[in-house]
Amino acid sequence: MHSRRAILYMPGDDRRKIEKAATLGVDSICMDLEDGTAINRKAEARAVIAQAMRELDFGDSERCIRINSIGSGWEADDLAAALEARPDSIAVPKVESPEQVTWVSSRIESYELSHGLPLGGIRMIILVETARGILNLKEIAGSDKRLDAIIFGGEDFAASVGATRTKDALELLYARESVVTACAAYDLQAIDIVTIDFKDLDALRAESEAGARLGFTGKQIIHPAQVGPVQAAFTPSNEAIAYARRVVETFEANQKEGKGAYALDGKMIDMPLLKNAQKVLDRAQAAGK
Repeated sequence: MHSRRAILYMPGDDRRKIEKAATLGVDSICMDLEDGTAINRKAEARAVIAQAMRELDFGDSERCIRINSIGSGWEADDLAAALEARPDSIAVPKVESPEQVTWVSSRIESYELSHGLPLGGIRMIILVETARGILNLKEIAGSDKRLDAIIFGGEDFAASVGATRTKDALELLYARESVVTACAAYDLQAIDIVTIDFKDLDALRAESEAGARLGFTGKQIIHPAQVGPVQAAFTPSNEAIAYARRVVETFEANQKEGKGAYALDGKMIDMPLLKNAQKVLDRAQAAGK
């Protein structure tokens, strides 16, 4: 699974910004046909993205295209154009039911079959941004094997429940934890909220670190200056990696000796801590460490 410590949104109709994004070394570049593109520029954005996909070198960055939501009236044309560009993944906003996931996935599969592409090669990322989407997370998260990650849209969710957004995001805590839990249950990446004030890097770091503590594996970003701080926050430190390796190694050694729980550096180690250590090593490997 591709590392997605940071997913950077770029307006689909702005070639210059897409070119800039391709030079940043960000894990995932999401070229946006939805909120980032004006209603009267959807067709132009599809063409700009298609040309950028043909001509630009994105390096190791994931090439993702976000289509408009199911029921918007633009989703079918968006998806057809996006698939012709052969992206690494398709992002689907405002998902509220498993049927919406399978609708997109089935069309991706048909495209792969008709063009001789590997089945499942084009991945899916979905955004859950409404009260109904949060309530249906269990069914949504387990709906399709093509699904890699769930993004939580905090601003849209707050609007859907009538909450007032605050800096500490306490009003989003239940929904954020619900996304993390669903993703953990189905081995998906959990992608956290956007920090809207892109100039406040201290707030960005604090919010990123808080998201990582909650269990998120990455974060949405909207400005190049946010790439470095966010990717650093979601990359395990050298100390955390070294400790995780010790946990895995000593756990295996103690298992061979017939021991269950055991002490390491004054802490009791058992199966839950082993699983957490393995997750740290997985994230480190995905981040190239």
